[in-house]
Amino acid sequence: MLRRAHARGAGRSHPLSGRLTRDMRNFLPLRSTLLLVLMAPVAMARGRDPNVWSAYVRGRPDEWVRRLNVTPEAVTVLRFQQPCDREGTKILGWEGRFEPVECAGKKVLVEPLQALDPEDRFLMVVKLADGTEVPFTLMRATKKEGEWPDQQVNVFIEPDTHESLQKDLEETRKREEALSEVVERRYREDTADHALAKLLVTGDIKQTALVQREKWVLKGRSARIVARVYGGKTKAAVLFTVTNRDPSKPWSLAEARLRAMRPGEDQSPPFLFGEARPFALRADCDEIAPGETGSIAVVVDRNAFHTETGLVKTLALEIYRQDGLLDTHVVLDRRLLRE
Repeated sequence: MLRRAHARGAGRSHPLSGRLTRDMRNFLPLRSTLLLVLMAPVAMARGRDPNVWSAYVRGRPDEWVRRLNVTPEAVTVLRFQQPCDREGTKILGWEGRFEPVECAGKKVLVEPLQALDPEDRFLMVVKLADGTEVPFTLMRATKKEGEWPDQQVNVFIEPDTHESLQKDLEETRKREEALSEVVERRYREDTADHALAKLLVTGDIKQTALVQREKWVLKGRSARIVARVYGGKTKAAVLFTVTNRDPSKPWSLAEARLRAMRPGEDQSPPFLFGEARPFALRADCDEIAPGETGSIAVVVDRNAFHTETGLVKTLALEIYRQDGLLDTHVVLDRRLLRE
């Protein structure tokens, strides 16, 4: 006899359906203006890890002002080779939008009081102890590549020093590694399952052989999530439709995990010890603005149920949002697959 899953306000579960819980728990941080000649920002790692890069000041005055992507969720730190001048360092028109800009020795701290609007631009000038003025334009940070929040910027006024050259070499190596990861990831994602996930996330379900088995609705404090569970001859899939209910903060996917469940294992998340299984994922946007809706599709091949220890009956799919919290999970039964 098949066990049925229940969720408050969701109705009765289909015996072949996935399971969606309401559990949202924490799973586990000179006097002239100089041209900035810059290296591209270096993402230290994926997800929520710091975005650290270096700026090298060269060239004619007023030729280019470097932009900084800032967010109220993190303090942006500028590090210089000499102390800054507190009186001469300022943001123009900052009142009510930023904390007062702080000079702490060789560091400058920038913190918005609220998320900036997409069209917002604020000019900040950092004055150093020798009279050098370095300009920046403060803009809204997003999850898009090239617009990630800048958490630390190392500014070199003398770009040919040993320290700056060493830093340049380190960042060049990191950029090469990051580009290699991008190429490898795109190669891995050039699969039929990723193409199928793309059809789901764009609403072209009729172009697939998948059949919807169940639909669940989760209403949390930060998001309303609708999960549609699909079955097919050799595939199972879940389409998450996420509506951001937070009045000010964007919602984004930090990580999705798929693990094999052991017989008799408690079906409450998080699932820590099961064998990680492969899946394909596609999303229609990098982040979901307050009040907006986005989609995430996950496709699982029947081979994912074949582990090193043998065939398993169920797989646990977990969805973690940008702050590291587990937003929801779905338990996929092997009987979703029509042989």
